Amino acid sequence: MTDNASASGQTPEPGSVDSVSAQSGRHRTDNTMKRRRVLIGGATIAAAGGLMAAGLASADTTTSETDSDASTTVTSDASSGVCTLTSEVTEGPYWLAGALVREDIREDREGVEVQYTFTVVDQANDCAPLENALVEIWHADALGEYSGYVGKNGHTETDDSTFLRGGQTTDSNGQVSITSIWPGHYVSRAVHVHMRVHTDVTLTDDSYTGGSIVHTGQLFFDADINSEIQATSPYSDNTTTETQLDDDTIYDDGGASSGLLTLTALGDSVSDGYAATLTVGVSSS
Repeated sequence: MTDNASASGQTPEPGSVDSVSAQSGRHRTDNTMKRRRVLIGGATIAAAGGLMAAGLASADTTTSETDSDASTTVTSDASSGVCTLTSEVTEGPYWLAGALVREDIREDREGVEVQYTFTVVDQANDCAPLENALVEIWHADALGEYSGYVGKNGHTETDDSTFLRGGQTTDSNGQVSITSIWPGHYVSRAVHVHMRVHTDVTLTDDSYTGGSIVHTGQLFFDADINSEIQATSPYSDNTTTETQLDDDTIYDDGGASSGLLTLTALGDSVSDGYAATLTVGVSSS
């Protein structure tokens, strides 16, 4: 994919797709990652019996995605029990090893609460729920800063925390819940969340070791709701130019199949927060 800044001949901004090569190799792009195919379908799952239906309901569509090194169209039939598969995307430049295993990842960050519920299903097992998978997420705070990289979006503060990073392991229904805040934006990217799904990890006191990564992706938010939230405090203190979802270099307008979250308001005001759900299908084989 081509970053807007580089396409116009401008110098890429910090944190952009084209600028990460200067960031000590932290950004591993698709052409250096082992290619895996994943299903990302939007649904709220209440019981194990609904998991299969949700995984297969999204399998009767044709999904096309183009990225930096491949253009593929994969079609599958719901009656065959095969999930629709789409290309995963880059992890981005701000991942840190050794994610904390915890349900609430906010620490001291202020912002609109988001209660995430992810349901992981296994394409290698007829889209059955995948138990004991570690779902890890990380994202920027309201000012567009990542823990471990504070200053990349123009703010200065002591950066010795692990805010807005962490994950949980899925239960027997393939579900995991994580509490965080709505992310802020940073230069050249629309508001988003990064995700990884790991299998066969060994849990420690507060983290994990080992395992295999079976999905690397990004999650996105409704543009209209996001605009309302970015206009409220503390998001309004972020003075960097915001990239809109339609102009993002990663999101391909594929809806849930491209990581667009299903959002449900927790109250009458945007400040009351949102529940965010997504079914994530991976192949464990």
